[in-house]
This record gives sequence, structure tokens and C-alpha cells, in this order.
Amino acid sequence: MKLALFDLDHTLLNTDSDHSWGEFLVNEGLVDPVHHRAMNDKFYEDYKKGQLDPYAYNEFVFQFLTQHDHDYLTELHQLFMQKVIRPQMRPEGFKAIQRHKDAGHEIVGITATSDFITAPIFREFGITEIIATNAEVVDVKYTGKVTNIACYQQGKLTRLEQWLAGRDVTESWAYSDSINDRFLLEHADHAIAVNPDDRLEALAKEQGWEIQDWSI
Repeated sequence: MKLALFDLDHTLLNTDSDHSWGEFLVNEGLVDPVHHRAMNDKFYEDYKKGQLDPYAYNEFVFQFLTQHDHDYLTELHQLFMQKVIRPQMRPEGFKAIQRHKDAGHEIVGITATSDFITAPIFREFGITEIIATNAEVVDVKYTGKVTNIACYQQGKLTRLEQWLAGRDVTESWAYSDSINDRFLLEHADHAIAVNPDDRLEALAKEQGWEIQDWSI
């Protein structure tokens, strides 16, 4: 297998889908605007610093999911896609995915953000194999808890190894914007820093990794 791994937020997207979901809920009047925005912003700053508690953050995000049924949440996510996500999908991301598909490579989306938020976005990019932080579901209801290991920092490697069990990878590519994904990038044969943050840009230059600009 030749494997191409794509991060989502600020890689395939011009935005952070997790933080944008919180802003969307505020703007739609569905959560307390002051408290929710303050918590959402605090977690996002922690993420950018590489200090996020992924379990605390995802449980904060999942609180809303526990209060509504599946059909309503599906409709709400469709509205989120229409209003927020589609305008932020990077054309260069589609092109990179297609190049790997044309070469016969296995494509996997891998993200710290929850499967609830990201699975429909990845599918719109044409990616059906998805490794994400999983929201626990019992009897078709979200419990508010994370199941399995959070797909964040070294947890991404652990989750990738779980997915790869029994598969033989002969060559791999990884695309990401964030220093939080340094472990994933170091693991790949070909690391591509996409519009990297300052710390990843410095690491990419030090390691001789390719740097690409997909923001155009």
C-alpha cells in the first residue's frame, strides 16, 4: 500500500472546523453566546500552543450533541456545511487528493477534530477512510464522552497504527499545517507542511520538508 494522509483544519480547509462549529452554534443562537464563545476560544488558543486537553475539549463540544437527536444534528450539520465549510474548502486540497487517487494511493483523512464534525467534510473532499477523535454513541444517542484514544499529537500515530493493523505500507505522504502533527509528519516518508504555523515552518526548514501554499 502507498498511503497519503491528510489533516483537515487549516490544511484542506482555510479554517478550523472545530472552532468554526462553536462559532456557528453561537451565531445560530443555539448556545449561550458568552460562555460558549469564551470556552471555545480558550480551547482553540490551547490547541495553537500545543497544550490542548483533547478529552476536555471534545467533551465540551459533545455537550451540545447529547441534547439533540440524530436527525436534527444531521440537518444542522448540513446547514453548517452550506454556511461555513464549503466556502473554506481549498481547491489545492482537492487537487492534491486527486493526484494521489490517480496514482492509485490509499487516501486517509486524519484529524484531532471529532468524527461528527469532520466525517461529512472529508467525504465532500472524496475521502471515505477517516481517522478522527470518536464521539461515543449508545442507542443512537451521543453520550458526551470520547471513545478510543483522542486523535491528537502522538495519539494520531497510535490511531493510525490501529487502522494499519495487518496492512503493509511501502511509501507514505502526510500533509499538515500544525506543529501538533510533527509526530505524524516525522513518521511519513514524505512530509508536506501546508501553510504551516511558525513552529512547523521552522521544523520543516530544519528537516528539509516540502512547504506548500494552498491558500491561493
